[in-house]
Formats: sequence, structure tokens, C-alpha cells
Amino acid sequence: MTRAFCTHRSILTAGALLVLPLVVACSRSGSVPSETSPQVLVGAGATLPSPLYSKWASSYATVEPTVRVNYQSVGSGAGIRQTTDGVVDFGATEEPVPGTLVHVPMTVGAVAFAYNATIDGELALTPNLAANILLGRIKRWDDEAIRAENPGRSLPSEPITIVHRADGSGTSAALTTWLSARSDAWRTEVGAGTAPRFPVGVGAKGNEGVAALVKSTPNSLGYVELAYAKHAGLRTALVANRAGKRVAPSVEGIARALASSPALGDDLHAKYFEATDESAYPIVAVSFVVLRENTHDQARSAALAKFLWWAIHDGQQFAQPLDYAALPSSLVTRGEVALHALKVDGKPVLPAGG
Repeated sequence: MTRAFCTHRSILTAGALLVLPLVVACSRSGSVPSETSPQVLVGAGATLPSPLYSKWASSYATVEPTVRVNYQSVGSGAGIRQTTDGVVDFGATEEPVPGTLVHVPMTVGAVAFAYNATIDGELALTPNLAANILLGRIKRWDDEAIRAENPGRSLPSEPITIVHRADGSGTSAALTTWLSARSDAWRTEVGAGTAPRFPVGVGAKGNEGVAALVKSTPNSLGYVELAYAKHAGLRTALVANRAGKRVAPSVEGIARALASSPALGDDLHAKYFEATDESAYPIVAVSFVVLRENTHDQARSAALAKFLWWAIHDGQQFAQPLDYAALPSSLVTRGEVALHALKVDGKPVLPAGG
């Protein structure tokens, strides 16, 4: 059952994000919907949560037939730009944005190393090994450093083709934040961000683009959200966590990281790579919806707030079947606080009580 609206009204803002311009080919209408003309809410942004947003959109249409949700997975950078410019109703990103945009935690995903190489058994990577591969220092699958981490494995004697994101990406931000925290070389040479400058490799747009290119390119290695790797039928690597354990990306691994990491700070930058649970998967990303704090269309704003309220409560039942982790109670509470910060002409969109 959906929980009653809470009374908190703090605003959540934070961090930094590169923005890239892109126009979504869809329209918005401020008119009040009728039985034959439902209110259409338009969002754009991160590809990481897109499969879940699609499920939410179809499911919410049966809950509230007067509302339709249209989400465009154009990448975090483009989505933020469109939200700020008022082109769309909401954006989505895994990298918190500076300024006054309101941030609502929606789901949590794992960033996986997906590969297309003939290896007997599971490939294992440490942070330093992954960094050296992505930096181009390790160029071949049968390099001694990969052999040392994968003893007894049959590795191809072939060059590694790196596939990375070509657009501004919260998935890239999650990966490079982990690498920067665990590899001195990566932190010094590239650093963390939504649009890192990879010194080697080929770029592809969106998680779906990276997954497709890895699948079609023999001896390639890329990074994608877990749901995309599974959908494409790609193998994923074990990754060494803080405890030194090699862990496969999974919903359980995400949940263990959430439960054993420092609480999300006021800047909304998560440090799930600090998880102490030996079974925690270390590359985890919270995906946020971002919205303008104050708008001028009561009907549209109320419809959007109610949809998002449903998504962070009843909608969480759809997360695990799609390989995302349901929000823990602490992030649900943050979402409630954020939604109560939304205003229309300076007045709260949602009622103080349920």
C-alpha cells in the first residue's frame, strides 16, 4: 500500500555534472487531461535506469489511466540540460547536479565489466588491473598481470578492445569514482566524472550502445549497467571489493553494499565502494530524478509528484526482477523529503498529510 505523504520540506541538491545539448522529439502540453487525452509527463536522461522506467510507465498507466509517462534514455548530460531548459518535466542521472534542482532517489544499479572473449571460467579484475587495462597499459588478454589475477584460466592471445561511453554518463561517473578511489594511476591521469577522457578504446552512446558494441566486437571489454549486460547475454567480470573478495554483480551484491556503506551525505555523493560486507559488489550507482523546484502548472506538477511518489513506494516491486535493487528505507525517506520540496508558484505541490 502506498505510504501517506510526509511533512518534511528540505531541498536536496549537490555535486557536479557535465551537460551536453540534445533535443528530445516529443511534446509537452500544459492542458488538463480528459478521458480521451491523458496528461503526458516527459522525462529524459540516464540510460542506466531506462528498463525500469519503461516498466514503471506501463504499470502506472493501469494505476492512473489519466497519466502517461514518456521517458527518453538520451544520457544523463542531455537529460539535465533539457530539464534545466524546461524542455522536459524531469531528468535522470547517477551523478548529483549542482544548483537548485531537486533530487529524488529512484533506484540503485550495478556497473558491470562486460566482455566478449573466450575465457574458461569467470574473469576477475582488481581496481588496479581494471585501471591499467582502461588506461591502455595492459593491451592483451594474455598479459602477465591478467594471468596473475586469473591463474589457470585459458586467456586469448589477442589485443583487448576497450568500449567506453561517448556521451555524458552517470554510469561513467560511477565507474570512474570507484577507479579514482582505488587506483592512484587512474585518479592522477583521468579522474572521476561523467565524461572522462579515456586514452584508448572506442566510444558508444548509452548503455545499450556499449552493450551492443561489446557483443559485436570479439575480444572487447566495456562497462554497462547490469541489466544491459544480462539483456545482451554478455559475460561479466568478478570485481574485487574493499575486503579483497572477488564478487559478481548482482542485486544481492548491490543490497549488501547499500547496507554496509557510509550513509548518503548531504552532497548526495555515495561511497558504496567503502562497503565493509565481504559479499558487497563495489561499483554501485544511485539513480536520481531531478526536477525544477518551482513550476507554474498545478495539474502537471501534481501528476508528476504523484507518479514519482508511487515509483519510490509501490513501484519498487519491479526493481529486482529487472536486476536493480529496491530503495532502502533511508533513500525512500530522502525521496519523500525531496518531493515535498516541490512547489507551484511558491506553494507546495503535495499536501502536508496523506
